[in-house]
Amino acid sequence: MPLRILLLAWLPAAHAHHAMDYATPATALDGLLSGLAHPVIGVDHLLFIVAAGVLAAQARLGLALLLAFVIASVLAAALRAAGAGLELHEAWVAVSLLVLAALLLGRATLPPAVLAALFAAGGMVHGQALGASVVGAEQSPLAAYFIGLIVVQCAIAASGWALCAWVRGRWPSMPLQRFMGATLGGAALLFLGL
Repeated sequence: MPLRILLLAWLPAAHAHHAMDYATPATALDGLLSGLAHPVIGVDHLLFIVAAGVLAAQARLGLALLLAFVIASVLAAALRAAGAGLELHEAWVAVSLLVLAALLLGRATLPPAVLAALFAAGGMVHGQALGASVVGAEQSPLAAYFIGLIVVQCAIAASGWALCAWVRGRWPSMPLQRFMGATLGGAALLFLGL
């Protein structure tokens, strides 16, 4: 119970996840820093991307799954920044965590095309949330934001992948995928207020 109270006290600030104190990035450096920071300080995005890396490391076409996520998230963020994206509530991000948690905890093997579609859908949900912070930004900060977003998401996903390989090499019987699924599911329930 004390851990839940501590997490709830910390989550609203982290869940808001805006690196520029809600100001639209005005320079290329602001845009780059915001793009690099946004998925890291947004604990919901960070957990999702690490867990996606863990799942992708154990799936056929794993790298393609991560690329589907990153490309979809950047496209959705660009649409949102241009004013054409969906204004989905943050609850959709939490739902995406639950879906990924179910995939990590489940024993069923999905066809690669279905898994890729789910990764892309997760990217669209997260991207539209990430794009909200750059609505109205000029071209230079916007381009820098997307560069930072691509770099940091690839790095985080690669870290999840590397974590999976490292754990498998040292403790092959450790159920990392299930641990990540349980962690992600618990975080999603916290975000949903359940």
